[in-house]
Amino acid sequence: MNTAHSSFAWPRVAVYGAGAVGCYFGARLAEAGAPVTLIARPAHVQAIVRDGLLFESGGVRRSISIDASTDPDAVRTADLVLCCVKSRDIDAAGRALAPLLRDGAVVLSMQNGVDNSERLRAAGVDALPAVVYVATSMPAPGHLVHAGRGDLVLGEYGAVAANGAATVATNGAANLASAVEPSPRVQRIAAIFERAGLPCELVADARPALWAKLVMNSAFNAISALTRSRYGPMVGDERIRALMRELIAECVAVAHADGVALDGVEAQFDAAMRLGDVMAQASSSTAQDLAAGRPTEIDALNGFVAERGAALGVAAPVNKALHALVKLLEQQTARAG
Repeated sequence: MNTAHSSFAWPRVAVYGAGAVGCYFGARLAEAGAPVTLIARPAHVQAIVRDGLLFESGGVRRSISIDASTDPDAVRTADLVLCCVKSRDIDAAGRALAPLLRDGAVVLSMQNGVDNSERLRAAGVDALPAVVYVATSMPAPGHLVHAGRGDLVLGEYGAVAANGAATVATNGAANLASAVEPSPRVQRIAAIFERAGLPCELVADARPALWAKLVMNSAFNAISALTRSRYGPMVGDERIRALMRELIAECVAVAHADGVALDGVEAQFDAAMRLGDVMAQASSSTAQDLAAGRPTEIDALNGFVAERGAALGVAAPVNKALHALVKLLEQQTARAG
């Protein structure tokens, strides 16, 4: 744990949409001493109020006492709000949060995808984007299983003006001349997480990190879901590797057209192959959503790449095809349920 920040008072924290990711970060902050309220679905809230949050990591279980509520009004007293809803629910979350936020409250957008903080901003919520790296699940109400990692990349979305507010160029290319350092509010939020032993990488502009994670999700999620394959067999198949390279090349082309300083195709492809080797037994969240009969986040992954590419005049046929196939399977799964 970083002890350099141990002298300041904890902010009040609300976790809006406390599923697996929100419960993990909320629980870690609560254990460190922060006053945290989880805003979650009734089944989770009932279990947590009754028994505490059952936190399982590395085969060890412990119960964490933490406030939980189904009432979004808990946001009203929060200094820091972790917005942890799925990307498909981000617009509704923005509309719900905007009238509840107190002056000076900071909202952290913690979804997969690139544009969630901008969608929150369109609803009147000046959110900071966070790139989240954690493997968690909730196999039962109030039961959190942590499988690995738990770190963040924090930064503004685009360039940062002298006053610390985020600004994005209208042509999609951020002017980073005034953004060589992370903004003051990014540094303040990082100090809170680091005090709880949660590592943070600080950047001036979060967009390259958001896109880098989007590339990995886009490369693995749809193919894993459509083929019911784990990551190891995917990267072990020459034909799938070639398909993934085409898909990644489209993602990089769209990011570059959007003014994002993302590493090139070979670097992204090599990163994907390493991820497939390290997580050989993993299956994608899209595959897990379909198996459980839940809507997926594919619109914010391959769908976003295809849509943004079309807007910028960059073709992304592989992403477009995978998005369409997953959407069809999602519809069939919903009808079967």
